[in-house]
Amino acid sequence: MDVIAERSDIDKAVSGKTIPTIFADAERRWGDRPALRWKNNGDWETLTWHGYREQVAAVTLALRELGFGPDQFALIMARNVPEHMIADLGIVHAGGAAISVYNTLAPEQIEYVANHSGATVAFVENEAFLAKILAIRSSTPALRHLVLIHGEPPEGVLSWDDLVASGREAYARDPSAFERSWRGVGPEDTVSLIYTSGTTGPPKGVTYSHYNIVWTLEATQRRLTYVDETFLSYLPLAHVAERFTSQWGGIYLGHEVYLCPDPAQLLPYLLAARPTVFVGVPRVWEKLMSGIQAGIEAEADEAKRGMARGALAAAQQAYMLRRDGRPVPDEIASVAERAQPLFVLLRSKVGLDRCHTAITSTAPCRPEVHEFWAALGMPLYEVWGMSELTGPATAVPPGDHKAPSIGKALPGVEVRLGDDGELLVRGGNVMVGYYRDPAKTADAIDEDGWVHSGDIAVQGPDGHFRIVDRKKELIITSAGKNISPANLESLAKSSPIIGQAVAIGDGRKFISVLVVLDPQVAPLWAKAQGIDAPSMASLVDHPATIAEVRRALTLANTHLSRVEQFKRFTILPNEWSPESEELTPTMKLKRRVIESKYNTEIEAMYGDPPGGHSVDPEYAGHGSAEE
Repeated sequence: MDVIAERSDIDKAVSGKTIPTIFADAERRWGDRPALRWKNNGDWETLTWHGYREQVAAVTLALRELGFGPDQFALIMARNVPEHMIADLGIVHAGGAAISVYNTLAPEQIEYVANHSGATVAFVENEAFLAKILAIRSSTPALRHLVLIHGEPPEGVLSWDDLVASGREAYARDPSAFERSWRGVGPEDTVSLIYTSGTTGPPKGVTYSHYNIVWTLEATQRRLTYVDETFLSYLPLAHVAERFTSQWGGIYLGHEVYLCPDPAQLLPYLLAARPTVFVGVPRVWEKLMSGIQAGIEAEADEAKRGMARGALAAAQQAYMLRRDGRPVPDEIASVAERAQPLFVLLRSKVGLDRCHTAITSTAPCRPEVHEFWAALGMPLYEVWGMSELTGPATAVPPGDHKAPSIGKALPGVEVRLGDDGELLVRGGNVMVGYYRDPAKTADAIDEDGWVHSGDIAVQGPDGHFRIVDRKKELIITSAGKNISPANLESLAKSSPIIGQAVAIGDGRKFISVLVVLDPQVAPLWAKAQGIDAPSMASLVDHPATIAEVRRALTLANTHLSRVEQFKRFTILPNEWSPESEELTPTMKLKRRVIESKYNTEIEAMYGDPPGGHSVDPEYAGHGSAEE
């Protein structure tokens, strides 16, 4: 079946479907089976599909009693807890659209999202998150109702328990009210906004219809058929990758989902859940790899340690030879084959012994990481996409593992290369547009319906696509967080002695920054400080200069979420210009030139021990991304 025919077939399969209809199907198909599992005071609790839907019904009717309904938006600021998903579905079944926001956002960033969307209700998990909302409540006039999930609410704030109780009472008065509400939701209605960073300016609200979500779920499951699996939800639900797999995908395919509210506790949750399918960003795969390697090196028995090292080396060599289309010597193949029980044991140390499919997404994964996991018998299958594509657009097909490769287009999705090699995508997964921003929507989606991804790719003779460059200036950390460098750099230059700055962090575990002193202002500032600095080079290393740059970056960090904040910096003495090649003739940063020219300084900031300077003088370590 060609791609056009397949798209038409998917359209027929999902015709009339919405999130509420597939949720009703889920309860009907899997009623008493576990849907969600989470820890409460150290004990595991379970919500069946029946119980899940009962709670969604209560929240739906409680929201309708508050006057919430079609064409309205509600915010959710909560970790991966059951109430997050229940609130989301209650909002949607009431006819509205849910907006999950990153828990690390600064109050002013939440204020922007609240006012841009006109959100009328906000769910917050705890008092700390509530404090952020209360700090901006006077400047968010549309935000009429706040619901506190855990804790004692102050006056003017509803508790979760009271909200659910009012919904149950409404259901008891009129049991048909819930069905009337969700039956009124149509495929073209807005189901969610996901706010994503742009290269300049404030975040954009990616708008999804119910059709977008259900269409993309159907297209994905035709490539990656996962029914009745066990998943672990630990990435932020404000990120489309987690929302798509554990929440919407869980409903569509009946997954049992374990909820991990703190990514720092990923390992114990993995050991408890033992997921059969696991989605990780590159940084997670790196950390789990390091954990297994550390465990091998900690083995007291030298013979066992040597055996494990040898088996891994043989399996890695066998994988690389097969990958490159070369024969594997019998001796190497035999060692790797005999070591399979050992590899299952090693995977069990991180809770992945049951995992039959491992997925990496959101950022490129280093070759050595691919080689390690493939050697352990669990190759990482890459899925590529973006928020504007409702998450996935391409995936490496099962049984056709390639690395590095983002695979082939999902069924029904058209993918082609533009004249400059840019990856262009068209299909039912293409977003409705950017909320209240037709100009930026037109920039992203051309008149023929193609999304311009900003990624430069090549296609091999085997049909697999591979990303080779990025056209758009957007940092994607190793944890998969999209960050606008222009916003960070603007904030970094809050001190007049800083003339230029470039944020570093693409594929890295935290954000660092190269800072260039202003050749006119810095000497004057030094003189006023009583600093005897005969040259700019001598000023770079002066304690007072370091302190002033640190002050500016510390101030910048107060306006940024934790994952965006600067962790380390290096001060450079010579101004960048078109003549020195760091700038274009129109004075725009040449990021790739800068990253190449100052590679030594950049690598030093991520070294062990790290170079440059720490923004937080109390912490001289590496820093780490939190999402």
